[in-house]
Amino acid sequence: MVFRKGVVLPTLLGTFLVAWVYQGNVIDGFTTVFNANLVAAKELFNIFLIITFMVALLHSLKDLGADRRMIQPIQKVMVNGHIAYFVLIIVTYLISLFFWPTPAVPLICALLVPAAIRAGLPVMVAAMAVALAGQGMALSSDYVIQVAPGLSAKAAGVDVTTLADQALILSLITGGVAISLAYLFNRKSIRTKDDPKIEQELSFMQGLKEETNKSSNAKHLTLWSKLFAILVPVSMLIVMIVMITTKLSAGRMGGFEGGDGAAFIGGVAVILLLLSTVAFGKHRALDNISDHITEGFIFAFKAMGPVIPIAGFFFLGSSDFSGSILGIEEGGPKLLFDLVNSTQDFLPQNALLAAVSILIIGMITGLDGSGFSGLPLTGSLSEALANGIDPTTLAAIGQMGSIWTGGGTIIAWSSLIAIAGFCGVPVMELVRKNFVPVIIGLIVSTLLALVIF
Repeated sequence: MVFRKGVVLPTLLGTFLVAWVYQGNVIDGFTTVFNANLVAAKELFNIFLIITFMVALLHSLKDLGADRRMIQPIQKVMVNGHIAYFVLIIVTYLISLFFWPTPAVPLICALLVPAAIRAGLPVMVAAMAVALAGQGMALSSDYVIQVAPGLSAKAAGVDVTTLADQALILSLITGGVAISLAYLFNRKSIRTKDDPKIEQELSFMQGLKEETNKSSNAKHLTLWSKLFAILVPVSMLIVMIVMITTKLSAGRMGGFEGGDGAAFIGGVAVILLLLSTVAFGKHRALDNISDHITEGFIFAFKAMGPVIPIAGFFFLGSSDFSGSILGIEEGGPKLLFDLVNSTQDFLPQNALLAAVSILIIGMITGLDGSGFSGLPLTGSLSEALANGIDPTTLAAIGQMGSIWTGGGTIIAWSSLIAIAGFCGVPVMELVRKNFVPVIIGLIVSTLLALVIF
């Protein structure tokens, strides 16, 4: 990870060697490699499905042009560069919560960023806003789709709902600090609307916007476009209200929590997908919906595929999964816990040390450019390192470090490249601008986690 290389090969090889040594049989090593990936795939497939349906829905909305209409009214609110910065952050955050930031980046950068630039916001600051709000704050909590909390909770052996709630709070603290500092550091660069530099920065962005408009305007579906531009946000708002209501009235209503919450929003996305595909063309709906779901699966496996062998390796170190992976009916080994436990006599038993350690480990795992691949490790270590601190809190801290680093805010070989590309800014410069605000935000949230939780 330090050398920015993929970790899939060593995790596959490690699974084979650990099983061979533990079982004392090379044949068991071969079967365990397959079983580890199979167990991980079974445990994580619900995550692949929710990603698939949300991305498929976004593609169907693009067919109608409804994706553009959903955010057109927001452009009018950007009256100056200062307001544009915070409007861009709020909208990016909300869209990224429901559709994930990577699929949402083309939409936001093509439609909202040019409007923000016209209001006086420098393109570099606009790129920072998109990265911090989407790839950082929204993705690190992943509160709606719950891919990240699901991975962390499974590895740590804790309740996913509690972890998701703590991760949401920590993500808002980290994001609030990072976004505030980014604004304070760059507020003097915000321009007036008549600044001649605005047209220079718009040259690249305008070409992208025109290309997007051409593809959408070619479809004469104004009525359906307007309808779904209202229906989809309202439906997602209702989903959020229902999920929040069930949390507040737990025990009286069955909860849409954890996996049930993901299933609920996934089911709503499927119905919206059906309706929008039929609206685009009844005679083409049967083919179009297959194409959209295929595109969704392709995106899901590209984003999450490498996580399966990585999760399989770390699941082998967890007593919750090692038995089924090794073919042991009862009492599977807790290898990772035992490994960490063997060092307890040499380490100071300190909650602050544990929290800072798991944050650093999370950031190191994020160096591979995928904020999710390190979550099985940080989750498993949270269970093992928990001494005087809740393992749920440690897992949430590790999740912050991993996703804020690898999800696309402070390393150039992550999905931050997409934001830099769409905005036409140097990715290394964007990394440099984000680095200090993000690091300070992570430190503050980690320290506050010890106080709050």
